[in-house]
Amino acid sequence: MGSWLCERLVADGWSVICVDNLVTGRRENIAALEGENLRFVHWDICAHPPEGLLADLGEGELDLVMNLACPASPVDYGNLPLFTMRTGSVGTWNLLELARNHGARFLMASTSEVYGDPLVHPQAEDYTGNVNTLSPRAVYDESKRFSETLAYTYFRHFGSEIRIARIFNTYGPRMQVEDGRVVSNFVVQALGGAPLTVYGDGSQTRSFCYVTDTVEGLLRLALSDFGEPVNIGNPDEYTIAQFAQMVIDTVGLGGELVFKGLPPDDPKVRRPDISRARRVLGWEPQVTLADGLERTIAWFRDRLAQDGE
Repeated sequence: MGSWLCERLVADGWSVICVDNLVTGRRENIAALEGENLRFVHWDICAHPPEGLLADLGEGELDLVMNLACPASPVDYGNLPLFTMRTGSVGTWNLLELARNHGARFLMASTSEVYGDPLVHPQAEDYTGNVNTLSPRAVYDESKRFSETLAYTYFRHFGSEIRIARIFNTYGPRMQVEDGRVVSNFVVQALGGAPLTVYGDGSQTRSFCYVTDTVEGLLRLALSDFGEPVNIGNPDEYTIAQFAQMVIDTVGLGGELVFKGLPPDDPKVRRPDISRARRVLGWEPQVTLADGLERTIAWFRDRLAQDGE
C-alpha cells in the first residue's frame, strides 16, 4: 500500500520522503518514482532518525507524517511478533515526536483488527471491539490499538493534529506472493492450478477494498479537518467460500477447496460501516471486486512468470 500512496502523492505534486526498513517491503515498488520528488531512506522507525534524514528541512517545512509501518499479514506478524509490537509502540512514538518537532500533521494507518472478533456487525467507529489480548493474533491487534491511544494522547497533551484511519482488508497489485492473506493465497493457488485452502468452513465473511480506493480515503482523511477515527473499507461483504469461487471463475483454473481449521480468534465477520467516511470525507469505494480482482490476478500472473524465469 505504501508504494501506491507514494505514487499518488508524487502525482499530486507532493515532495515525498519514503522511509522503509524493507523487512516486508520491496524497494522495487517505488524505484520508478525515485528522483527529485521522492527520496528513499532505509530506516527502521524504531531507531532514532539517521543523521541527515531531515537535515534539509526546518521547522514547519514537514507538512504530513503518514505512518503505514507494520507487518500486516498473519505470516509476517506471526514470524515477527515482538518486532510487530515494537513497531506499533516505539515506532509510532518516534514518528509522533518527529511530527510534533516539525509541526506536522500525523496520520496513523490503523486497522479493522482493533475490533477483534466483533460482536457488533457491521463495525462502526464507536464500537470498542472484542480482542483477546492473550491470542497470538493480538500482537498485531494490540499494537494498532496502542498506536491509536498514543496518538490521541499526543493530541490531548500536546495538541498534535491526529488522523486515524481504520483500514479494512485492502488488496491489489504489489502484494507479496507468500503474503498469507486470503487474496494472495487464493490467487497464487488458483494460478498454479492448486486447490484453494479455506480456513474454517468458508462461512466467515470479509469485505475487500481495492488499493487505489484505500489510498484515496487515506488522502482525503489526511487533508480533512476531521480528527476522530474513520473506517476506510468496502462495505460489500462476501463469505470466504463465495470469494474463493470468484477467484476460481476469474482465473479459470482450479476448482477444488481444501478446508483446514480456523486459526484462533480469526474474525467470523468483517464489514465496515462507512457512514462516517461518506459524511465527512465524501468518500466511498469506486472499484468493484470483479474489476479489482481482474487487475490483481493479471499482476500476480506476470509476477509469477518473472519469478519462474
